[in-house]
Amino acid sequence: MTKASSSIKSKLIKTAIQVILTVAALAIVLSKTDLNRLWAIISNARPGYLLGAVLFFNISKIINALRLNRFFTAIGLRLSTWYNMKLYYLGMFYNLFLPGGIGGDGYKIYVLKKHHGLTVVNIFGAVFWDRVSGIFALIFLSALLIVPSSFAALYPGEMLWVWVIAGISYPLSLLLTWLFYRQFMPVFLITAVESLAIQATQVISAWFILMALSASSHHIDYLAIFLISSVATILPLTIGGAGAREVTFFYALNHLGLDVNTGIALSLVFFVVSAISSLPGILAKMRHEPGHSLAAVEKE
Repeated sequence: MTKASSSIKSKLIKTAIQVILTVAALAIVLSKTDLNRLWAIISNARPGYLLGAVLFFNISKIINALRLNRFFTAIGLRLSTWYNMKLYYLGMFYNLFLPGGIGGDGYKIYVLKKHHGLTVVNIFGAVFWDRVSGIFALIFLSALLIVPSSFAALYPGEMLWVWVIAGISYPLSLLLTWLFYRQFMPVFLITAVESLAIQATQVISAWFILMALSASSHHIDYLAIFLISSVATILPLTIGGAGAREVTFFYALNHLGLDVNTGIALSLVFFVVSAISSLPGILAKMRHEPGHSLAAVEKE
């Protein structure tokens, strides 16, 4: 078996596993959900609030692209804002619509190495640490939302640990940056602020979805679970996080004794919002391939 065929086989196996896990997770959740009520909630969603969700989701992605470009600049890779934005949205498209294959991050690394002559290790470091900085912000904001949520009433003794997690998240992030990626120390503060802004705008996007679904109470609980479910989608086990997020909502809301249907609706609509927002990436793909190199695009 050639190296190319072996690579294709491994990608197909990865894709098949992602599809199986996604379908299985969704099947488990939907089999235990009132589908008629779920559909009624989604079909009666208010369009104006959904537009707000799309707007703030894309604001989060624009900030994310800007943060990633700061990491690129720190390794000596200077990309124009517009070029970087198009590459970022193209990566979003690959992540969501081409699961198990090249992947958005892998594609960015491939393209930047090909056209800018940097080593894979340097580019990978920038892309990887961009992700890690987002994880620390996600953990920090999750802890802050758990404190005023219904989880605090159920587990009052554990709230001290939640505060500890919130308190050490950024000192730990700073320490790890200094130990392993010291080249990113000059941009640590600004990227940390951007990471918080990214997660905050995604929370606002989720709040708009709750309003669109006419959820009248327990917003903090839904938003806390939304952030916790975002942690669950970090590993690329399912397609675009679908399934993993719904499973988290289902079991967390059942644990709190809250309406599962609203949470599942929030999760499904958020996936649709992310899918719609990823579609502009195909336009970048059409401009880049074939015969229109990304290096040429950068000069536009």
